[in-house]
Amino acid sequence: MSSSRSVRKLEVVSPVPADIDIANSVEPFHISEIAKDLNLSPNHYDLYGKYKAKVLLSVLDELESSDNGYYVVVGGITPTPLGEGKSTTTVGLCQALGAYLDRKVVTCLRQPSQGPTFGIKGGAAGGGYSQVIPMDEFNLHLTGDIHAITAANNLLAAAIDTRIFHESTQSDKALFNRLCPPNKEGKRKFSDIMFRRLKKLDITKTQPEDLTPEEVKKFARLDIDPNSITWRRVMDVNDRFLRKITVGQGPEEKGMVRETGFDISVASEIMAVLALTTSLADMRERLGKMVIGNSKAGEPITADDLGVGGALTVLMKDAINPTLMQTLEGTPVLVHAGPFANIAHGNSSIVADKIALKLVGPQGFVVTEAGFGADIGTEKFMNIKCRYSDLRPQCAVIVATIRALKMHGGGPEVVAGKPLDHAYLNENVPLVEAGCVNLARHIINTKAYGVNVVVAVNKFSTDTEAEMNAVMNAAMAAGAFNAVICTHHAHGGKGAVDLGVAVQRACASGIQQLKYLYPLDISIKEKIEAIAKSYGASGVEYTEQAEKQIEMYTKQGFSGLPICMAKTQYSFSHNAAEKGAPSGFILPIRDVRASIGAGFIYPLVGTMSTMPGLPTRPCFYEIDLDTATGKVIGLS
Repeated sequence: MSSSRSVRKLEVVSPVPADIDIANSVEPFHISEIAKDLNLSPNHYDLYGKYKAKVLLSVLDELESSDNGYYVVVGGITPTPLGEGKSTTTVGLCQALGAYLDRKVVTCLRQPSQGPTFGIKGGAAGGGYSQVIPMDEFNLHLTGDIHAITAANNLLAAAIDTRIFHESTQSDKALFNRLCPPNKEGKRKFSDIMFRRLKKLDITKTQPEDLTPEEVKKFARLDIDPNSITWRRVMDVNDRFLRKITVGQGPEEKGMVRETGFDISVASEIMAVLALTTSLADMRERLGKMVIGNSKAGEPITADDLGVGGALTVLMKDAINPTLMQTLEGTPVLVHAGPFANIAHGNSSIVADKIALKLVGPQGFVVTEAGFGADIGTEKFMNIKCRYSDLRPQCAVIVATIRALKMHGGGPEVVAGKPLDHAYLNENVPLVEAGCVNLARHIINTKAYGVNVVVAVNKFSTDTEAEMNAVMNAAMAAGAFNAVICTHHAHGGKGAVDLGVAVQRACASGIQQLKYLYPLDISIKEKIEAIAKSYGASGVEYTEQAEKQIEMYTKQGFSGLPICMAKTQYSFSHNAAEKGAPSGFILPIRDVRASIGAGFIYPLVGTMSTMPGLPTRPCFYEIDLDTATGKVIGLS
């Protein structure tokens, strides 16, 4: 057992109580104690109450010459709509490494959206005896990062419509004079951000009065094509009635009506920028480079063209610092960023991982989670996140459940909110064996990156020994480094000790070269086809719209970016009903879009909703406040 002052011995009970009851039964350590265990002094972080702190990026500069710890990514098999416990396994593994195996460890997790918390899925702090606490603070406002993203996103949205409005009512000269108003001495000057647009236009003049009428027009008139605008407003609530709206209906906005919509905040490109940035200066550049649409001449229009890149950075200046929290057993957690795993890359931030790897030192472990199945989260972790971070994982964990494997073997449909069919509650080894084709493909795909793969079988009370043996045999036959049974939901870190030992061995067995799935210098289509092939597709077909977008992005100089496929998480294919390991299908690309600031092209496979809706009976029915104690109840 570790001598660290912040290790807490859990008193587990059976059956496992509700997540919020377990979380409320434990008094967290003051966050300064957790920080102290990581050798962080008070000048390295800003406190947000007693149990949260923002770790400052200056820590990275101070520890620049220190060696990194081992880097582990947790992905999963193709999930059921109930989820297979990736977050729970990530937390349980870290509790095992820190509280039982005496290793320095940091868990790196995404910040959950409030949409699912009050909607259908519930929170994302892990579950049972493997949780991040305080779980109500983790699942709700945390330290305000998502609110900052919402504010920045909507400021940019307001700037777009306002600019179109003002350009439509003014001459070039009037527009220019208002953009560069005279000071008290009657002299006009460019603001600093305007030099970015001047440079883009190859205008080297530094005084407004020196511009020719033609240059004045080029500089002042963005001439945004309203039909090309891809930037939408956001809010962190599941609200289906905002998916499609019209704006500009007020009497003052004469004839400026256009159709647009809201996305959920975590689908904003600003969230993806936060997750992929490597420094404050890098974030400033990425925010300024975000493309909101095109001019009528087909030129990309950026946030810096609108003059708002600097203001966006100011709104995001605190959000770039990861939030330090703790697990039930007192091991440290960095929570940072939460991009969608389908339309974005579904991984927590690069800066959190980099800080954590320095803090744990060469013998320590950083465990980070990748959203959805390994075909989505782990693929994007390797090909997008690792490319920008220049970090290399030594081990990838794939979380599997008997329940999901039975589904992939041909079991009845699993529906959230409905009781499980008896096939999932009784032993059926042939059904499990048939479903292991899904696990095998995930192992083969992940192993191809040059990392050791450890399979974690997340055990449920209805699983039998014969079923679990079938999974472990299939995993080893597919090339896994190891496969272990885990009971961390019921037992905390103690239930993931075998997984911790397997991960340590996998990390120590040699660091291979990270092999990307595709090089960046091939065409957009070739990159899409390389990913499609890993899904089992025999080919790709593109709609006319997708062809047009690929041609436009190539012409605009964006074809060297990595690809972030937006597809269903419930199948390797585009069809959520296709379970197991489908092959020989043609992958349809409906549209292709770009997050230029974040740094990826995202093809849309089928229809992707970027604003979830609420079910008939949302989670909020259970959520309330105990007014006597001030504690949150009913959060899941």
